[in-house]
Amino acid sequence: DTQRSVALLKQACLDSGFFYVLDHGISQEFMDEVFAESKKFFELPNSEKMKLLRNEKNRGYTPMLDEILDPENQVNGDYKEGYYIGVEVPADDPQSNKPFYGPNQWPSEEVLPKWREVMEQYHREALRVAKSVARIIALALNLDADFFDRPEMLGDSIATLRLLHYEGGQKTGQVSNPSKGVYGAGAHSDYGLITLLATDDVVGLQICKDRNAQPQVWEYVAPVKGGFIVNLGDMLERWSNSIFRSTLHRVVLDGQERYSIAFFVEPSHDCVVECLPTCKSETNPPK
Repeated sequence: DTQRSVALLKQACLDSGFFYVLDHGISQEFMDEVFAESKKFFELPNSEKMKLLRNEKNRGYTPMLDEILDPENQVNGDYKEGYYIGVEVPADDPQSNKPFYGPNQWPSEEVLPKWREVMEQYHREALRVAKSVARIIALALNLDADFFDRPEMLGDSIATLRLLHYEGGQKTGQVSNPSKGVYGAGAHSDYGLITLLATDDVVGLQICKDRNAQPQVWEYVAPVKGGFIVNLGDMLERWSNSIFRSTLHRVVLDGQERYSIAFFVEPSHDCVVECLPTCKSETNPPK
């Protein structure tokens, strides 16, 4: 029911910029397989993972504590390791000179036989879901349903898959402590258009609807089996003239290991981002 979806999504985007997407067409069996393959990678010896260290194209492995998302409040980096997979563009293609385009780094077939095949399929499936969500967002902004489908937008998008593993369990039992600046992932808002997040059943994600409140109020976002948690990025907040929200979020761990998979979707390099025609008026001129 498109109209109902549009109404519900619009309310969520005005309120928090976070919502769940269910019945998206990716089977639970396949989602389970993607998580299983992700786990296989993170269980490799460190020496194997370091062979695939993130390169200048932002592809490959990022070690524990590699990122600091909230430097003002974090004493260490994030207690997570990750792996970036982007749009596959051959090195000899002129497009690969652009940021975020280029060949991916892949673990060897001897080490992880089906890994590349599974991740490439997931990249395709998640992009299909993202485009469906973008159609509903377009309608919620009173634009044509296919507004974001155009070639310069999601027709030729910059879509990046990121596998994430948060430390926990027997290794360190790392427990987050915001008062001491220790986080699974520090507070941040995503910078792009939309993010699709799939998680295991370990609670950890928190959002703060009002970043200016003192003190800030953080609430947990419960995982939903088989569903995506979707959030809007700063680009869409700006594109919509601040009508839609890009909300601060962070990951706080209780000592349990946690796996999640983020899929970041941006328009192509040729997209001009300027105030949407339906988001400006005499009383709300373009910011």
